[in-house]
Amino acid sequence: MFRFPLFILVTLIVAFGGGIMISLYALDATQGFGAIKLGAWEAFPALQTVDADPYAKSHRARAGKLLYGSAEGLTFTASVDDDGARLNAGCRYRISGQTPPARLWTLFTADNGGNPAAVKTGHPAALNSWTVLRQPDSSFSIDISAAAQPGNWLALPEAGTFRLVLTLFDTPTAGSSGVIDLAMPKLTKTGCGNA
Repeated sequence: MFRFPLFILVTLIVAFGGGIMISLYALDATQGFGAIKLGAWEAFPALQTVDADPYAKSHRARAGKLLYGSAEGLTFTASVDDDGARLNAGCRYRISGQTPPARLWTLFTADNGGNPAAVKTGHPAALNSWTVLRQPDSSFSIDISAAAQPGNWLALPEAGTFRLVLTLFDTPTAGSSGVIDLAMPKLTKTGCGNA
């Protein structure tokens, strides 16, 4: 007697609950369509524009983050190194080369949600183009590890996976279609643990 209503109730719970969970997963899994991948770095040039797809609009509405205008800035993220391995706080990495032309750029470590990662107090959690030490040819090398390093060093959280966020401000590349031709700095793993 209660079998049929119970079956309907379970079906509705699965349908609505599954639909909500899949929608939330889709919003967390991607920032939208139109990604440009340059080595380890990934950007979504249309994310901040009016022409962004519905998933991108939903993602930024849910995150509640302030976005840059199409010519103000462009954000690149890296969650893997140049070999495609996931970035892990138990390893050491090096970013080397040059960034595309920009008036200012910032680099920081973030958790998987894109929020600044928790590093030990007093350790550098971010670097920018005005504070980084450069070679005579204007290139730079930044060591990324949990242990302190000489020169340019960016601290990592003590454990877990992370991502790097590189934002170019007031850059001609943000408003142009030549983003694919950019040369991004290399992100290589230099070791893990005590090795």
